[in-house]
Amino acid sequence: MALTAITPCASDIPLNREAFREALMNKGQYYHLNHPFQQAMANGELSQEQLQGWVANRFYYQLMIPQKDAALLANCPDTATRRRWVQRLLDHDGHAGDEGGIEAWLALGEAVGLHRHTLLSQERVLPGVRFAVDAYRHFVARAPWQEAAISSLTELFAPLAHQNRLDTWPQHYPWIKEQGYRYFRKRLSEARRDVEHGLEIAISVCTTVALQQRALNILQFKLDVLWSMLDAMTMAYQLGRPPYHTVTREAVYHRGLEHSLY
Repeated sequence: MALTAITPCASDIPLNREAFREALMNKGQYYHLNHPFQQAMANGELSQEQLQGWVANRFYYQLMIPQKDAALLANCPDTATRRRWVQRLLDHDGHAGDEGGIEAWLALGEAVGLHRHTLLSQERVLPGVRFAVDAYRHFVARAPWQEAAISSLTELFAPLAHQNRLDTWPQHYPWIKEQGYRYFRKRLSEARRDVEHGLEIAISVCTTVALQQRALNILQFKLDVLWSMLDAMTMAYQLGRPPYHTVTREAVYHRGLEHSLY
């Protein structure tokens, strides 16, 4: 299924390849690396509890990455694309010789003082984070595979975030164990590889003004997801306003299913 153009545009002259790539790159100003919570993290201003909250909530996002990639593969009829895209799923779930990104994030959790069970139980996942991540996963499952691929283009900016953490955390948070940095180091090269494939898809299919605008809107949607996650964490961990804080200090919000239905 091809991309569907839904956004009217004033001009009927599409951007050339380089200009379109630049337009995508310009979306980087809205990347969550610029969020105040992320900036406080880089400046060493977060407490251990606040950093643990970030790690626990981002883990829900990590869990959903291979699920959204599996959904994209299920919708993609192109063999060549599936052969390349499947590597993303393996990068997170792991395979022979590679523990995978999810396991590396569990190591990060342990490095900041969280138990594996705490992460796996999802008990600390805030509703705002859960809703944002689920919206992304549902979008990928329903969208044409090309649009789903374009939504991954926040990886254009991901190496900056990973390198920022590698540069600032050892200085500001010396209590974090060395094992915690494996995920960020692992993703430096993987994200650069993945984003080239995503760009190839976006540039090859977005050949009209309307389709290029659609792609920019999709990328903005994904940026909204990442920014909204940090908004929820800011409310809970920096402003002291977790869900239902005017009613109770107990974490009464939905925090994962204790028992499987199957």
